[in-house]
Amino acid sequence: MPPSDEPRWPSDGSRAAEHILARVRGAPPGEVPDRLCATAVRLLPVNGASASLRVEGVPVRLCASGDRASYLAEIQATLGAGPCVSAAESGAAVLARDLASGADAGRWPVFAQQATAVGVRAVYALPLGEDTACLGTLDLYRDTPGGLTGPQLRTARLVAGVMTVALMALPRGHGTWLDELAGDHDEIHRAVGMIMAQLRTGPGDALARLRADAFARDRTVHEAAREVLAHRHRVDGDRWPDAD
Repeated sequence: MPPSDEPRWPSDGSRAAEHILARVRGAPPGEVPDRLCATAVRLLPVNGASASLRVEGVPVRLCASGDRASYLAEIQATLGAGPCVSAAESGAAVLARDLASGADAGRWPVFAQQATAVGVRAVYALPLGEDTACLGTLDLYRDTPGGLTGPQLRTARLVAGVMTVALMALPRGHGTWLDELAGDHDEIHRAVGMIMAQLRTGPGDALARLRADAFARDRTVHEAAREVLAHRHRVDGDRWPDAD
């Protein structure tokens, strides 16, 4: 952590870059995303941060600075809507300055309701990746409405850039922690396949039904997928043939 006399939100981009690099230098690859989320909260006027990878249109949470940030990442994955989803789809930063009123409240009404219910008023989502490919998003959460200044937005982009480089350099293969994230998505993919067969519908509608069912039952989309795969629940309300 920086000394107590160092400004929390440095206006000098080089100082911010030095602090970001110092926090990740020598860190094991699997710890880098968590450290960067914590660094974003330290350097910016935000109360939480999370990062999600985007796999076939579904955000998979990579890390979060705390329980509330984790919840907001999961609720966007479940709803399929929110600033992080919009940023991943567009490949551009999405800055929701006030989720309680105005255009931002109406753009993602259900997410805005869930976010403000836990005290979050503003969300800033920045894509991770290069111009041609979006790997996911870095999402920043704030308890008060408002935007980021130019220097603050540049600092947020620096964090997202370092996280992108770190993600692209991470090892992939059997037993790595990225495999666990891929496993979460595979469960959703297989559950969508089962729902397609049950309802005789396409993949988009099946995923929408899974998400709606999860939200209605206060589950994450990953939890709902596991219940479908384990034959503990059907989104059409019917019972499995072998159910007790």
